[in-house]
Amino acid sequence: MVSESTTADPSSSLFVPVGGGLTRCYDATAMSAPLLVPLVLALVALLARVATAALFGEPAYPDSFYYVNVAQQLAAGNGLSVDYIWNFVDVGGRLPADPSLPVPANAHWMPLAVLIQVPFIWLLGPTALASALPFWIVSALVAPVTWLIARDAGLDSRTAIYGGLLAAVPGAVAPYLAQPDNFALFMLLGALCLWACARGLRGDRRAFVLGGACVGLATLSRTDGILLGVPFALAFVVDLVRRHRPMRIGWTAAVLCALAFLVVTAPWWARQLAVFGSLTPSGSSGRILWITDYRELYSIGGDPPTLISFLGQGLGPLLSSRLAGLGMAVAIFAAVPLLFFLGPFMLGAAWRRRTDPGFQPWLVYALTLFAFSGLLFAVHVPYGTFLHSAVALLPHAYLLALIGVAGAIRWVADHRSSWDAPRATAIFSAVTVVMAMCGGVAGSLIAARAWGAEHELREQVAVALEGVPAADRLMSPDAGGYRYQAGRSGIVTPDDPLPVVEAALRAYDIRWLVLERDHIVPSLAPLLAGSERPGWLSRPRLVLGAPVNGLPRAALFAVCLRATDSRCPA
Repeated sequence: MVSESTTADPSSSLFVPVGGGLTRCYDATAMSAPLLVPLVLALVALLARVATAALFGEPAYPDSFYYVNVAQQLAAGNGLSVDYIWNFVDVGGRLPADPSLPVPANAHWMPLAVLIQVPFIWLLGPTALASALPFWIVSALVAPVTWLIARDAGLDSRTAIYGGLLAAVPGAVAPYLAQPDNFALFMLLGALCLWACARGLRGDRRAFVLGGACVGLATLSRTDGILLGVPFALAFVVDLVRRHRPMRIGWTAAVLCALAFLVVTAPWWARQLAVFGSLTPSGSSGRILWITDYRELYSIGGDPPTLISFLGQGLGPLLSSRLAGLGMAVAIFAAVPLLFFLGPFMLGAAWRRRTDPGFQPWLVYALTLFAFSGLLFAVHVPYGTFLHSAVALLPHAYLLALIGVAGAIRWVADHRSSWDAPRATAIFSAVTVVMAMCGGVAGSLIAARAWGAEHELREQVAVALEGVPAADRLMSPDAGGYRYQAGRSGIVTPDDPLPVVEAALRAYDIRWLVLERDHIVPSLAPLLAGSERPGWLSRPRLVLGAPVNGLPRAALFAVCLRATDSRCPA
């Protein structure tokens, strides 16, 4: 429990200045709760992942396909390599001088989501369960960690339990935690980083040092995990410049924190330099940072984007795109994990707790992430980049939302004498949790239905390809998806004019082309519609789905790049 007092036994409590001159007492006995509560919370979260997998238990989108495919290659003894191109940023953002497959993996995505799968694949074989299970376990740990964060921040037991339940089924983010992607990893590691920093602010130097290792692991999960180091750096700077009081963190803890980060991450940076000659290989072409339209990320034609071309769009478009990106980040955070109704409560409590060391690192990271997303990666925000990183905010955000609910009830009770504040708080807090968990169930059902429909579509294409030579390569809108489901090496369709697409087909000796209505690039829409057919393309070998706006759901074509290929009659 949190008590507001100016006196307490320093042997059992840690004192922290709080607004208004009071001191919050963090009772050490509050952290000695039975293990039953965190174990139950972990079990609830694990059951939620199993339930999601029962609806749809396969990898579902390019990120998860990539991590699974690379993990299976690594577990099979083939090293960090991949025999398809999910996006040409993996090979420099354009057709390479030596267009060969396989290529070294992880030029863009970090390795942790690959590495944790390998022991499970060795144990269970290259199955969907083996790839998903470590992420279920990691996501199950978030719920008890949220409970621990709440108790350490001095929150009451009910709030801590409800916060753990919200973290177990985090709104419409819930289905993604069952995927072999870095959502679960980053949610857990982000929460641990912010918790460690908060403890450092209260004088726990060991936690501050361990926080550096957590930031390193988070960075190995996502490149922008390094932003979780901003609260640590700011905490040390503030600690350094404050006068007339002993340092809580100190130079030794700060240096050890930085060293812990480097120890964790240095081997990976060394590998990137040795393999690619760059710490950020996919960013070297400029297509990650300097694009002005997301379609440019999948283009291999023309000159690559540069800082000059980025600034050349003019001040008006530049500012409007930054504001749009920031606005989209706010909308995504409000809609997906917070389901809109939790947002106002979270914001109100965040403002009231802005001087609380338990939540200050969270506030710093939140501001950093939103600013970073709006200023540098505004174009990427609507396409999953922001949501992948924002999950680190959720455990603290849910605790703040519950604090906000309790605060709103107290305000109403102050103005309505008929209200029993404790009873109303208990009821409305429970209703809040139930509503949020229902939102998570609904989000999981919607996501599973969409993923299942796409999986079924691609299975039909995979069946149609069963009789063709195993070495035949495939161009498709999701090269990782077809590698996973059809076992086909290949490349993604570039978002470029038809001559550039043809050049890519020839460079990688592609033998088959899959087009999907939901992921069609403009230059290939006439091919899917049947209104245009270049000489190197066969008539459709397979057409799926009734046409919508003249386009069937999907079609499979043979690609004939040699005059002797009889699969493409005139």
